[in-house]
Amino acid sequence: MTTIRLPTAGPPGTVLGTAPDVGESADAYRAAGGYGVHTTPGELLAHLTASGLRGRGGAGFPAAVKLRSVRDNGDRGGRDAPGGRPVVVANGEEGEPGSAKDRWLLRARPHLVLDGLARAAAITGAARGFVYLSDPAAGESVRRALAEHPPPLPVEVVETDHTYVAGEETAVVRRIDGGPALPAAKPPRPFERGVGGAPTLVSNVETLARIALTAARPDLRTDIARGTLVTLSGGPAGPVLTEVPYGVPLRALAARHGIPDAAGALMGGLFGGLVDARALDLPLEPDALGAADTALGCGAIRFLAPDGCPVTCAADAAAHLTAESARQCGVCVSGTSAVGDALYALAAGTAGPDTADRLDRWSRGLRGRGACGLLDAAAGIAGSLLRAFPGQVRSHLAAPCPLCAAAAPAEGTRRLTVAAPQVAGPPTAAAPVLPPEPLPARPPLPLPEPLPALKGTP
Repeated sequence: MTTIRLPTAGPPGTVLGTAPDVGESADAYRAAGGYGVHTTPGELLAHLTASGLRGRGGAGFPAAVKLRSVRDNGDRGGRDAPGGRPVVVANGEEGEPGSAKDRWLLRARPHLVLDGLARAAAITGAARGFVYLSDPAAGESVRRALAEHPPPLPVEVVETDHTYVAGEETAVVRRIDGGPALPAAKPPRPFERGVGGAPTLVSNVETLARIALTAARPDLRTDIARGTLVTLSGGPAGPVLTEVPYGVPLRALAARHGIPDAAGALMGGLFGGLVDARALDLPLEPDALGAADTALGCGAIRFLAPDGCPVTCAADAAAHLTAESARQCGVCVSGTSAVGDALYALAAGTAGPDTADRLDRWSRGLRGRGACGLLDAAAGIAGSLLRAFPGQVRSHLAAPCPLCAAAAPAEGTRRLTVAAPQVAGPPTAAAPVLPPEPLPARPPLPLPEPLPALKGTP
């Protein structure tokens, strides 16, 4: 089970809040300053532009640019034209196996997300909204929140089956429109033509939460934009959900997670690929990570234990992607399978002498050829293993690896998956989302140096 660690020395009021294991009620959220009239839509958009808030769904696209694009496309189409009035979607379908933040947010802080959705609707001129998810507990929590505090526009909860690709923005649109949750060819993109043909904002739930916080405390806009939820896993400790500011070294997070001598990490869920121990000196910051050929992505980081094997981790990741392929693009079906089979053979000690060359060729040639990012992730896993751990690849070609043999790569998809933290229903709720059991106590792990404190927000 994933546990929650509050920010070190952080005052109350961050996205995690002060009681992250208990769902918030409308009364508690309003008492903390939520749903208040603090800024106009135009002022809020200006604050988001100045803060540089990036989307938290994985791509890291500037939130203000996305909002403005949907608004402008709605204006060009005419607000009264069929399909012309924009639509806003809170995307809580968490496809990355190493991430728990979105399910937690919808279970524990649904009012914060719905407040952000309403403010995004005001900026874009949207006439209706959707909350898109696959977690039943999250769905129950959101429906209860909607009943407690009806939003200023109609909002519908749409549930889907959980898959890696179901949260991709065109898959979200297709599912809401009554089709399968599968990616579509682009263009058009949802901001141009989405749900029902209308310009559509598909925004990650953490992004919307930070929009709501910025509306309540524009004086803290930069700190809000530069704080982020991360899910840490790997090593002897269980998965942890916490909140940190940009700029924290990856090595400090590894030490905080109990692996000060980590051999590297699997970054951004599966999309950021593998990095070695030297890369752990990089700051947790999107541009710095991008410059180093990795990514923050959805904030999921799986650290590699010093006695672990990166080839096993790569084989696990490729196996997961192969199993999760939507199977609607021939190049994705064949490409992910080829990468997965090669990495499995490398881990199992049955790889041929040309395996590394084939992985290198696929890592460069498969990118951008599928309808979504799944094939890119598979290619990235292969390429990052070759770049970050060339010595281990050579040793696996020379002789079977005892660590890989003991780890059973075929079972790897289960090792990469983390569960959402337990969240009890609000004290006033008649039906709790989950049994109100307290989280087990977990003593804090020592840090080699304190992490920067997050500034307070409502």
